Amino acid sequence: MKIGHESETLEFKKSAGELKEGIISIVAIINKHNSGELYFGIRNDGMVTGQDVSEKTLRDVSQAIANHIEPKIFPRIAQVVINHQNCIHVAFSGEHVPYFAYGRAYLRVADEDKLMPPKELERYILKKNKALEKWDAGVSDCTLGEIGENVLKEFLERANIAGRVDYVYTTKRDILNKLGLLVGDKVINAARVLFASPQDLEIQMAIFATVERVTFNDIKRHSGNAFELIEIAEKYVRNNIKWRVELDGSIHRREIPEIPMEAVREALVNSFCHKDYQVSQNNEVAIYKNRIEIYNPGAFPEGLTPDDFINGSERSIKRNPKIAQLMYYSKDVESFGTGLKRITQTCEAAGVKVDFQLLKAGFMVVFYRPENAKADKKADKKADKKADKKQQQYHAKIIEYLHVHEFITNSAAREILKLAASTTKRVLADMVENNLIIAVGERRTRRYALKRGNYNEQ
Repeated sequence: MKIGHESETLEFKKSAGELKEGIISIVAIINKHNSGELYFGIRNDGMVTGQDVSEKTLRDVSQAIANHIEPKIFPRIAQVVINHQNCIHVAFSGEHVPYFAYGRAYLRVADEDKLMPPKELERYILKKNKALEKWDAGVSDCTLGEIGENVLKEFLERANIAGRVDYVYTTKRDILNKLGLLVGDKVINAARVLFASPQDLEIQMAIFATVERVTFNDIKRHSGNAFELIEIAEKYVRNNIKWRVELDGSIHRREIPEIPMEAVREALVNSFCHKDYQVSQNNEVAIYKNRIEIYNPGAFPEGLTPDDFINGSERSIKRNPKIAQLMYYSKDVESFGTGLKRITQTCEAAGVKVDFQLLKAGFMVVFYRPENAKADKKADKKADKKADKKQQQYHAKIIEYLHVHEFITNSAAREILKLAASTTKRVLADMVENNLIIAVGERRTRRYALKRGNYNEQ
């Protein structure tokens, strides 16, 4: 049975005996499209023949790729079963074109691998050198020692859960090298922004008394890395908007924000992805009576408008491609160039008006607060009782886990409870507030431990 046809991003090889040809195909595809797939155990006409697969076979494939492709790539290699036949699947990607196989550069044309012409190779190298001029790829004054180990571990854990990175934490130097973030003992600017605690990277947040930027009721300023500041800003918005409760007659109750938090987070992530880090202005969150503004000092791509990305087919233009790539690995960015479209679609589904404003010195997302949004936290007593029972069940599962393990992370709790990240955070926060567990660490490095003495061992 045939499963399809080869294409510019898909290659079939009959067996691992064609490993050299497979490596050439990987380079040809990655040079043309940045990512693709290769199968061993399928003929080039799509007929599945299968092949013997052992740990040694997988290791041989991995080592050959590591030894014969430059710059290094880190593919996902796995045994798969197709039509009851064992095959090997290689999924690969890379941003540092041109790549070389056995010292030569290749380019994919339809389903063939062509030796890259000298003129084309020169064009790719010039393009690569231009990309290296990007600010986030430049070497910073930040040293390896200034990188937060816990922040890096947490990032790698999220990237592994997302399936976009498949290697475990070893040392800071090793991981930063694998991510292409280290030059000697100095890290590039992208690593400083995401994994250090730069005092010059700040976010300013304020609540204004009216619809004008005159009198404010609250103002806060925080410094830190981008991951920390996104969490701080998201929490600030979450705590200062209105929520309503919807009951559906079951044990569940839905807490609905006046503005969808998924859209708010997307806007915050985008604001740090596309910020111009070479200017002194800060990212800002401003909450007014009738709207919420999320601003970043980074002008929109010249000649384009938000509608080109929302309703058109424009591809992402990344001011900070390395930062965007790392946020993609950890799934803070879902896919490149779709942020504005997701914000728009999420707000439309929630009946919330959103506007994108191109400013001379930056870009702003404006969420308009519905006039009828009410923070109605009162619920039916019966439904509340059932919800409390469900909450107790969640608590019991966390406590059961902590009787065996010393700590639990938010991501581990998410897997146990089968809940969304935001709901899991609220469950853990409720347990901390009720003195059932204790929180250790700050923000994204936070772990939770059982408060001994509150429970008898079961």
